Amino acid sequence: MSGKIKVTFIINDGEEKTVEAPIGLSILEIAHSNDLDLEGACEGSLACATCHVILEEEFYNKLKKPTEAEEDMLDLAFGLTDTSRLGCQIILTEELDGIKVRLPFATRNIKL
Repeated sequence: MSGKIKVTFIINDGEEKTVEAPIGLSILEIAHSNDLDLEGACEGSLACATCHVILEEEFYNKLKKPTEAEEDMLDLAFGLTDTSRLGCQIILTEELDGIKVRLPFATRNIKL
């Protein structure tokens, strides 16, 4: 699959930044490649919750259900909502064109 879709990041002050993003990459990768403040301490290995994002229900419902491992990590996320997901686990597809991704006000980075 190739091509690009529009992804809008809503920064915690309400500012929106819309980018063209290649299909097949994760929200975390797109945020990093566009210098957005989405931590991703484990670099997408599903070992933290610092890439926690909040989606609109319409787009949340288009995703596969989170795995048990993702749900376990989300339990550690600061400001968890019903439409929270980890940015490293959201892989862009054509049907996500126009997705809006809210970056939370804070993250919780628990180092063991």
